[in-house]
Order: sequence, then C-alpha cells, then structure tokens
Amino acid sequence: MARELGAVWVGGAADPPPDKLHGAIIFAPAGELVPPALRALEKGGTVACAGIHMTPIPTIDYDRELFHEKTVRSVTANTKQDGLDLLREAAAIPIRPRTQRFGLEEANLALRMLKAGTINGAGVLAVG
Repeated sequence: MARELGAVWVGGAADPPPDKLHGAIIFAPAGELVPPALRALEKGGTVACAGIHMTPIPTIDYDRELFHEKTVRSVTANTKQDGLDLLREAAAIPIRPRTQRFGLEEANLALRMLKAGTINGAGVLAVG
C-alpha cells in the first residue's frame, strides 16, 4: 500500500534504506528496532524513540551502530505546536492517509479484519 500511495522506498522495519538517513523516529514500542535504525544513520544522525513505553534495547555494537557521533534519545511528550508543525509538513508532502471506518457496533468485525490484515489503511472505530 505504501508504494501505491507514492512511497519511493518500502522495506521491513530492520531493512536498510537505500541511502543513509539524517534521523529516524521509532514509534513502535520495540527496542529491537534501535540497532538497525542506528545502522541506517549517517554520521551525526539521531534516532528518536517516540513513545512512553519500549521493550528493552538489545546490546549495541559501538563500532557498527553508535560510532561517528550518533545519538539515541527519547521523546515522550509533544507540544501543540509540534502537532501543528507536523500537520503543516504532512500537508506539504502531501500525505494522503487511507482509513476504513467502523461503527462501534462493528468493533468485533474491525478486530477480526485487523488480525487478518485485511483493513485497507488504518482502521478507525467511530464512537458516537
């Protein structure tokens, strides 16, 4: 779906991108994603762990993953201005999200479809 929506590159969470990155943001609460994110960075790059919970980060190989002034930092709070800035950037790209809406009475169907991987985009449960 990412390619269909215009992504230039698509890969798995641990797959190296075609070019080195200035920075990476990990939204998933999965500590095992930190080492591959560090490997994807150019010198001086930053990995931001953007959540209030994360599983343990595995051992980091200094020479392979952290050398060259790379940084790992947590970012657990965002301001209203951060949100507005993100929405402005999303509109400029432009990001075209795809959602599938479910009424509250369809919650079990939405969960079954989520488990089966058959929701086209993000499932949204409308409450009210």
